[in-house]
Amino acid sequence: MNFKLFSAFIVLSIFISSFSCSNKPSRSRKPAVQIKIESVNRKIVFGDDINIEIAVKLKDGELKETKIFVDTVLVTSGSSIEFTYSLKKFENLGKHTLKVIATKTDGVEGVYFKAFEVLSDIVPENYGYEIVQSFPHNETSFTEGLEIHDGFMYESTGENGKSALLKTNIKTGKTLQSVKLENRYFGEGITIFNDKIFQLTYKTKVGFIYKLETMALLDSFHFESAEGWGMTHDEKYLIMDDGTNVLTYLDPITCKPVKKVQVYDDKDPVLYLNELEYSDGFIYANVWTTNIIVKINPKTGKVLSKIDLDGILSMNGGKQVDVLNGIAIDPITKKMYVTGKLYSKLFEIKLIKKG
Repeated sequence: MNFKLFSAFIVLSIFISSFSCSNKPSRSRKPAVQIKIESVNRKIVFGDDINIEIAVKLKDGELKETKIFVDTVLVTSGSSIEFTYSLKKFENLGKHTLKVIATKTDGVEGVYFKAFEVLSDIVPENYGYEIVQSFPHNETSFTEGLEIHDGFMYESTGENGKSALLKTNIKTGKTLQSVKLENRYFGEGITIFNDKIFQLTYKTKVGFIYKLETMALLDSFHFESAEGWGMTHDEKYLIMDDGTNVLTYLDPITCKPVKKVQVYDDKDPVLYLNELEYSDGFIYANVWTTNIIVKINPKTGKVLSKIDLDGILSMNGGKQVDVLNGIAIDPITKKMYVTGKLYSKLFEIKLIKKG
């Protein structure tokens, strides 16, 4: 091939390539979406109407449909570039995710997210306490779970190598039965349900099931939460927490999660929920590292009251002990008992409303 012929071939190739590229359709660009969320209050409160404004911007093509999801549930859709939608009397506390999917007629999608948070609409009542009487408590017990059944105290203790499940005489503090956990397990919350004792462990995602009468190990189960902290039950489900503000309901047969409830007061999520107790339709929870117990509406997650047990540590003879942790309410007498990690005493207390 001579030089002129080769040069002509190169020019022709460039020309054909340029012609082909110029006729290639441009890539479709995804739509952009602006999302605005607001209510009549500065912060969204339980029961508010939540107004959602959507504005879709197209760089090319036409809009086919826009869908709005709240926590993965489709709530509405529309074909207009701009539209509004109202979640009427939204009654679901906590953090939620709004997802918007805008789809063009050529199938190209734009997916966008925006978070919002719903606070409780009530201010918790404040309570103090009065010590009715006290009983001996094993001061080597790192209390993680506490429950009364048929007049006996059942307790789960923590720390690797020291964790155990105990049955105790309330008045004397004497241990009547005990089961020691393997050293790799850190015992956590317990609850008694259907003649069985359910016990969580801390970071192993393993729980144990014992026969109530003999405390013989029947089975184990796995839970999804990263950590196990407190445990209780209502008439139907086991209820656990993991140190956050979330209560997880478990099927008592499969021990699989059924639903989750976020716990909030009128200002914030109530974090570090620890030992739990269910009584007369309410849940009581220790707030870790504090002397506060919160009373929770389990249906909504609203904190109804805060019980301040400040000063109760001084009732332990001035000994250096760990944090308050352990609530037990006798289902027959309705007496409330509290203790803590390494406490030398178990206290029966009476709640006193402040102000």
